[in-house]
Amino acid sequence: MSRITRTNLGFLLAKASQRWNAILYARFCDEGFSHIRPSFGAILVPLFEEDGLRLGELALRAKLSKQTMTTMVRLVENAKLVVTRPDPEDGRAKRVYLTKSARRFEPVAEKVLAELEQHAMNVEGRVGLEQVRSWLERFTAAALA
Repeated sequence: MSRITRTNLGFLLAKASQRWNAILYARFCDEGFSHIRPSFGAILVPLFEEDGLRLGELALRAKLSKQTMTTMVRLVENAKLVVTRPDPEDGRAKRVYLTKSARRFEPVAEKVLAELEQHAMNVEGRVGLEQVRSWLERFTAAALA
């Protein structure tokens, strides 16, 4: 039996992620933030949790390589959502900081994500949603090990 089907786990995860991001972007546009791409979340989410992270720590928390992180930070910086500054403790390192524009976006992101999670809960129920979240966390951690 072929595993190359539309019921393949990887295919379903990719399609779910695409759907999630399409809804995110549409809602960001509705809220007046069309310049913010869902992929920026890899940078913004860890910084919303703790601003001013070193580039390497940001890459670790985003589960991205330093090289990919450097490229992503440039894109988010071009959108005027973050700035990079030399680390005062280590001049070779850079820290990434949210801008005022990113802070204005934060409550919109919070609202849109709450709406999406509510939709997911309506589809699967609270217990089912927590099981999916738990599985995704475990799978992500195991896949990177």
